[in-house]
Amino acid sequence: MKIVVTGGLGFIGSHTVVELQNENFEVIVIDNLSNSSIEVLDGIERITGKKPLFEQIDVRDKAAVEDFFKKYNDVSDVIHFAASKAVGESVQNPLLYYENNINSLVYILQELNKKPEANFIFSSSCTVYGQAEKMPIAESTAIQPAMSPYGNTKQIGEEIITDVTKVSNLNAILLRYFNPVGAHESNEIGELPLGVPQNLVPFITQTGVGLRKELAVYGNDYPTPDGTCVRDYIHVVDLAKAHVIAMQRLVNKTNTDKLEIFNLGTGKGSSVLEVMHAFEKASGQKLPYKIVDRREGDVTEAYANTDKANNVLGWKTQLSLDDAIASAWKWEQKIRQ
Repeated sequence: MKIVVTGGLGFIGSHTVVELQNENFEVIVIDNLSNSSIEVLDGIERITGKKPLFEQIDVRDKAAVEDFFKKYNDVSDVIHFAASKAVGESVQNPLLYYENNINSLVYILQELNKKPEANFIFSSSCTVYGQAEKMPIAESTAIQPAMSPYGNTKQIGEEIITDVTKVSNLNAILLRYFNPVGAHESNEIGELPLGVPQNLVPFITQTGVGLRKELAVYGNDYPTPDGTCVRDYIHVVDLAKAHVIAMQRLVNKTNTDKLEIFNLGTGKGSSVLEVMHAFEKASGQKLPYKIVDRREGDVTEAYANTDKANNVLGWKTQLSLDDAIASAWKWEQKIRQ
């Protein structure tokens, strides 16, 4: 069974490729290496004993996407990760985000639309909910106006897929992630942000290893227990396993609707300060930090109601925040050696 994974050398994509290969799927990775490294292929091979097929393609290139599906004309199952994903950067450079995240999605769906039937899993985000009015956030929670261009691209992406499933042979699952963190227990793959990290945990680990002088905490005056933003931090391996279960659901035709939506999180919110304390516990060292102004586009809190994923997919997280932070720290130390 062949599965195409776009952005398959990225953080979440690479961990998902590992879990797919562990379940005997044949994986074809598409990646343009703009925010990833070709060496990740070797890490995947060392973990699973098999190197996935790899095509270096920019999915913003319509002709390249067409050529790919001509070359692999027997493939009709896609997990789509390839996208830009930093809230702050999207505020500064919205056109990059609309081009990257919308055009690529349309081009892939156009190719799948030519198939007698196709299965599609979309890498979505809890950011589609905006600042939800109550916690925890369920799939039925009303979608609020996006708080960043990044969030808007995920909302628009979901709307495009919804419209396509109504008039085509496409079956799709939208997976709304909360905050993926951690690294594979083998220490062969993990998060590799280029430049200054836009996400909390790699910034923490880079500060811990001495690459950054101190951690910037964006605001401590939010209406939360300690004043810092609250998020639902999910171990990337738990997240990756959910993709395998979702794809098996589509392949085995056990989905009950042509379009299904699932939240993927732990169901527990952790504040920025709590994540910092988890790092201090894992590393045995104090973390230098300073409080700075709030960052545009950040919501106050977001954590998942995971009942639907637990009950319908039969998926639950197995790994804790402490597990995730410890693995992220181990990975950071390895890549700085």
